[in-house]
Amino acid sequence: MLIGRESELAEIDNALAAGRSGSGRILLLEGAVGCGRSELTETVAERATAAGALVLRAIATEGERELELGVIAQLAACAADREPGLAPAPAPSLAARVEAMQAFCTAVQRLSASAPVVVCVDDLHHADELSRRYLLHLARRSRAQRLVLVLSESIHACSDDPVFRTELLRLPNFRRMRLERLDRTAVAEALRGSADEAAAGALADASGGSPLLLRALLEEYRATGRTEPSPSGPFGQAVIACLHRCPTATRQVVEALAVLGELATAELAGRLLDVAQAAVTRELAGLDAAGFTADAQVRHPAARAAVLDWMDPEARGSLHRTAAALAQRRGLPARAVAAQLLAAGGPMPEWAPPVLCAAAEQLLAEGAVDRAVACLDLAFRGSTDEEQRSRFRIRIAAAAGRTDPGAAERHLTEPLRLLRDGRLDTDGLVPLARLLTVQGRIDEAVEVMERLTPVPPPPGAAGRPARSRRLDPLDGLTAFPQWAEAGSPVALWRVPEYTPGSGATATVEKFLRGVNLTDGTLPSVAQAVRCLLHGDDPASAATWSQVFQAEAARSGAVGWEALFTALNAEARLCQGDLVAAEQGARAALALLPEGPEGVDSLFAAGVTATLVRAQTALARHDDAARELSRAQPDSLAGSMPGLAYLRARAQHHLAVNRFHAALGDFLDIGRTMRRWGVDRPLLLPWRTGAAEALLRLGEVGQAARFVADQLASADARHPKVSGTTLRLQAALSEPKERQALLTRAVEDLRRCGDRYELALALDDFGQVLKERGDTGRAEIVLRRAWHLARECGAETLHDQVLNRPAQLEERPPAPTAGLAGSEPGAALSDSERRVAILAVHGCTNREIAVKLFITVSTVEQHLTRVYRKLDISGRQALPMALGAAV
Repeated sequence: MLIGRESELAEIDNALAAGRSGSGRILLLEGAVGCGRSELTETVAERATAAGALVLRAIATEGERELELGVIAQLAACAADREPGLAPAPAPSLAARVEAMQAFCTAVQRLSASAPVVVCVDDLHHADELSRRYLLHLARRSRAQRLVLVLSESIHACSDDPVFRTELLRLPNFRRMRLERLDRTAVAEALRGSADEAAAGALADASGGSPLLLRALLEEYRATGRTEPSPSGPFGQAVIACLHRCPTATRQVVEALAVLGELATAELAGRLLDVAQAAVTRELAGLDAAGFTADAQVRHPAARAAVLDWMDPEARGSLHRTAAALAQRRGLPARAVAAQLLAAGGPMPEWAPPVLCAAAEQLLAEGAVDRAVACLDLAFRGSTDEEQRSRFRIRIAAAAGRTDPGAAERHLTEPLRLLRDGRLDTDGLVPLARLLTVQGRIDEAVEVMERLTPVPPPPGAAGRPARSRRLDPLDGLTAFPQWAEAGSPVALWRVPEYTPGSGATATVEKFLRGVNLTDGTLPSVAQAVRCLLHGDDPASAATWSQVFQAEAARSGAVGWEALFTALNAEARLCQGDLVAAEQGARAALALLPEGPEGVDSLFAAGVTATLVRAQTALARHDDAARELSRAQPDSLAGSMPGLAYLRARAQHHLAVNRFHAALGDFLDIGRTMRRWGVDRPLLLPWRTGAAEALLRLGEVGQAARFVADQLASADARHPKVSGTTLRLQAALSEPKERQALLTRAVEDLRRCGDRYELALALDDFGQVLKERGDTGRAEIVLRRAWHLARECGAETLHDQVLNRPAQLEERPPAPTAGLAGSEPGAALSDSERRVAILAVHGCTNREIAVKLFITVSTVEQHLTRVYRKLDISGRQALPMALGAAV
């Protein structure tokens, strides 16, 4: 790559011309490694050969430096057939050596009589001492000869022969040419037509102006289309080629700089190598000239990686450990020291674990979770104390939860084993209890808390574990202490008592608007979303879970992203959006690491529960059974995700007519919730599930008692709890009572926003109306149930409504004369539309009048105008699309 070398080429051409005319020239090409000395020397040889000159060539190497007259022997071999006397003769004495030099010069002169002679010696700095003396002897006699000497030398090499260079400088026909790095203009010229402007700039910066590195970068760019080079590609290979041509001292400095990375300075590199700073500074000057380094650091990360990969692993590790010790003694940041320890691997010094822990905290604050976990894991592996190792495990678990909830659970296995063996100290109990609580492992959290200094439980807290006066593992876990029962691990999973108009939703949303997602706030944020989910606003839960899902994704916290994706799926399920719930649950599982370790976790079990419930409602029973057949962790029992999993499995059992199995699961849920003191239908309505299983088994009396118990709870004020319970109570009641119960159930479920449960209630309500002979109204209600089932994606329910889907699907659309291209009801006034919507939902004229605070006569007048405007005959022909407004 000779772009930007015009002046040097002109000088070479002048020298060759002078040599042909009998005026010998001596050219010394100086430059850093990779700056094109060898290429320019090759160009001299090619041009000289093309002009008819005899070219004698030699390349000196570091390995042959001790080979006496090695370079001269190479030159002699080039003309062995034309001038045998050119070969060096043995010289046992100084006089004989002088005679041999003179014989060599005479032989070259004889060769130049028939054609100009051009002697090219590359990498002269590696030449043996005697060869240099021969060349100097020839140079002194070159002035009146048809002879050109072209010598190439690296500025990296510190010459140990000052006489040679001094003597050359004294010769009048000597010229020294310094080859510099390519400037940006020359680089742009070299890349013209090969890369666009942006790519050319990136390649120029990466090469540092080195022709050799630029050529390799361009080769890699043409092959891959990427400007970012690979340490193992042509660029990395060119870097190693440069190092091979450097002296040992230069290579050692490059290795030290690569090991130090961002910490690199000339002074620190000198201390790392135990050499004088002046020596490092001298080597850096050459490396800077080569474009290899800048500001005492390897210029490009790919070059640094190539150097580190090339180094001997044991030597590299030793340098990293020394660098870590230097950084520690100088008081550099813990993360800088930890970076060296991580790179070193192997045995850790005694002072390392605390530094690694401090670095992990800094890295977690910056969102570098993987690096933080790596630091803690190295501290764990470097510790020999079993209790200390367990504390490291707990800290690793806390950090790993950001990216892998399953890993966070598995890291607690060893601390729990030590706890049960009585070998976990108090310092490890509190963080362990907190983590277990956050993961929903209630029984295990209680087990840990019981090991703290016990005090008697407060009055009215029978069955609750004793707590420590000094240490409360649950401090700070909840943002809503007024809704939690102090000292209970399930406090984090509680929801507030439901009271219409209590302002609980506003309190939660105010908290969520002002909080950032961090390790400390994550449990409270998740609890807040669950409060919305199980309260009266699952739509807000869906919105806020999406907000924090996006925030987690931006910070790279995949585990947190999976958590809020799962909460969003559950919120969709609570709204009756079955398809979105299934898709969301699958998306949450997809964020977990692949393999059994990523799936076999409590968190995955909780997400699977949402997936199975959605699949069961969608009548995809084979899919649900397949999910339930997967292996589950041993800690599933006694955990909040375990209860969710039992609920999903029980609902699947109900759907496939395994009623005894369903009843057993629902009763297990009830026992656990009672034991934990969280027996809340709003959180998990196990009684209605048990009642439905008992009803299917013919145990009507038992089923009625469960339903009555649920209606007697405080949560029965919640419209969803009330609506679903009343629907089941209707199935247990006499026919004459069912209509009133289902009317109330439909009203409650409309208010709670669960379209799937509303469709079920409307289906039951329509059947009751049909049995009572109110067929017109029954058809309207059933058509609404049919449409809702289709919106939810519940195709089986959709097809089973009235057991006559064909009549519903094939009914010709109601004529809408004069409304072509308009939305149904576009011609209606607001008052007429409100009346029509309630009529579509199956309300009687009197019920519409009560709801809208108008007279029955006014309702009849509005409906008459609606029929006329829509050109239909009556209620049964009302467009169902009007009902979508509610």
